[in-house]
Amino acid sequence: MVSGTMNLLRSGLSSWLIQRLSALVLGAYTLCLFGIFIVHPEIDYGTWKAVFDNNLMRAFSVVTLVATCAHGWIGLWTVFTDYLTPRLFAARATAIRKAFQTGGAFLIAVYLFWGIQILWGS
Repeated sequence: MVSGTMNLLRSGLSSWLIQRLSALVLGAYTLCLFGIFIVHPEIDYGTWKAVFDNNLMRAFSVVTLVATCAHGWIGLWTVFTDYLTPRLFAARATAIRKAFQTGGAFLIAVYLFWGIQILWGS
């Protein structure tokens, strides 16, 4: 078990709970998008833009974006700690793992801020 480096969370239970709740948000958003496609089978740009001009849809999209980032971070952390081990990289595993975690956190932050800019920008 890797000690003390689990992102901002304190326990495996909180990570598990966030993973499951974020999956529910992602599922609800997917169903919402399917509903939009069912109601508007031949959707065009104007209709699509009108859907996302609604502040409720923008807010739901931001919540989904945050859920995607949380879900992705927990998944990346799990993969990094499971596969970047001392057995694979000898004594440098901790440094390599931290470098991958820092890079992953940076990319997730960039995607989060970029997504918010796309949704709420002009």
